[in-house]
Amino acid sequence: MPKIVILGASNAVPTLKSENTHMALVGKKRVVLVDCVSTAVVRLEQAGIELNDITDLVITHFHPDHVAGVPLLLMDMWLIGRKTSINIYGLHYTLDRLEELMKLYGWEEWPNLFPISFCRLPASEMTLVMDNEDFTIHSSPVHHFIPNIGIKVEFNETKKTMAYSCDTEPCEEVIKLSAGVDVLIHEAAGASAGHSSAAQAGEIATKSEVDSLYLIHYATGKFAKGDLVAEASATFKGKVALATDFMEVDFS
Repeated sequence: MPKIVILGASNAVPTLKSENTHMALVGKKRVVLVDCVSTAVVRLEQAGIELNDITDLVITHFHPDHVAGVPLLLMDMWLIGRKTSINIYGLHYTLDRLEELMKLYGWEEWPNLFPISFCRLPASEMTLVMDNEDFTIHSSPVHHFIPNIGIKVEFNETKKTMAYSCDTEPCEEVIKLSAGVDVLIHEAAGASAGHSSAAQAGEIATKSEVDSLYLIHYATGKFAKGDLVAEASATFKGKVALATDFMEVDFS
């Protein structure tokens, strides 16, 4: 069944019970990892997703809590003998820096490294990222400290849709990206430069006329504050839920 698996839901400060925000889109033939935190290899194992089943990696932006695990992910895939290629998608800004990071690890000298394709995306609205049997994915730029993208996913088997935007101020690009989707997954780190509160996420969901809102990238553990679901419910009358680690959302 097509689904997403929340591998982590915390903001940039993780806890023992909640890892930095990242997720997997699971289809019949493709598994897309969206962002890659330092413990992604372990989180995938805990979620029952085989490392070699990952076909694609989408990096939203080049902040440590979203990209720090990429070198280890690629190295571990290589060490266990991966032969199949992987596609890595992101903005030019993001992938240029990721390639420089990999050079620091001397990856050119890893013998028999599997093929890796860097797919650079323009910073324009509704850019086609991929279109295959499982997923049609588009990206749009969102408003953060550095260049960043949100994504819209159509699960091609069922025609269900979701949009995801992490690390963004409220912006028209997210409203257009998520217009009419079944599920919007939106950050709730708090109202500040480059981020959004739960109430603001609710406003985005209302303007986008989505069915359900899942809050993600929020403060956890001793840093947690307030009732985020209640805050979002004050500005959005549809279903509101808190995304949590290893939660699965079914799109069948």
